[in-house]
Amino acid sequence: MAEPASRPAYPTALGASDLKTITLLGHDLAEDIMGSVGFGELAFWLATQRRPTPGETRVFEAVLAALADHGFTPTAIVTRLTYLSAPDSVQGALAAGLLGGGSRFLGVTEDTGRFLHDVLESLDGALPAQDADWDELALRTVREQRAAGTFVPGLGHHVHKEGDPRTPRLMRIAREEGVFGPHLSLFAAIGRVHPTVLNRTLPLNGAGVCGAALADLGLPLPLLRGFALLARTAGLIGQLAEELRRPVARDVFLSVDLNNTPVPPDPYAPEPFAQGRREA
Repeated sequence: MAEPASRPAYPTALGASDLKTITLLGHDLAEDIMGSVGFGELAFWLATQRRPTPGETRVFEAVLAALADHGFTPTAIVTRLTYLSAPDSVQGALAAGLLGGGSRFLGVTEDTGRFLHDVLESLDGALPAQDADWDELALRTVREQRAAGTFVPGLGHHVHKEGDPRTPRLMRIAREEGVFGPHLSLFAAIGRVHPTVLNRTLPLNGAGVCGAALADLGLPLPLLRGFALLARTAGLIGQLAEELRRPVARDVFLSVDLNNTPVPPDPYAPEPFAQGRREA
């Protein structure tokens, strides 16, 4: 008689249910978590499978607040326009906005956290101990980026050209809670030294400081953009709620549709290969 096939096992420390209970992270969801654990704290806990300290929760929730909504950004506009087109699909409207979280909006959070972490990982010895040492590391980093013709993530803002108000506030909260770590230290040093290399002063933007703070909290680097999207989901729900009360999507659509200007076709032509490449 053939041996019965073994049952597959799918291990998880997250949610599980039986007839009468639901467990989450080893706790009874209804009795231990609902009404006792805030959503920000729970999101951190789910991502790391360790319960954050109150200080870590405060910094994490400050990041979520910083990234929730910035007005009529492309992500907000596309959410409103998608809802105008498909009011039966709230999930589609929210998804449309979240899909716009990339290298220019929201993705800067992840890009900055990864960039700072890569610089720190490249160090041979101990981390800098004094501001002067951080400044030396930052100066070398900015010079290398300039020589390579690449930008430093988190540096510059299209509106807050004289300083992003979120940046000093989040740094202050991190210091108050004792979680101002190496990523924030390097980011702050970049803010101090970059004018000597770039010959102009650029603000450390809010998305960048959020990435530095999340990295200092020990959150997984591949998920940093996910936390930005988590925050923006709340903002997009707010955009949809306002669209229901004071709609503007139709005006945006008609403004473009009724003011388009016909022009002659401009056929695309790829650039020719360089002579040396053709010969090769």
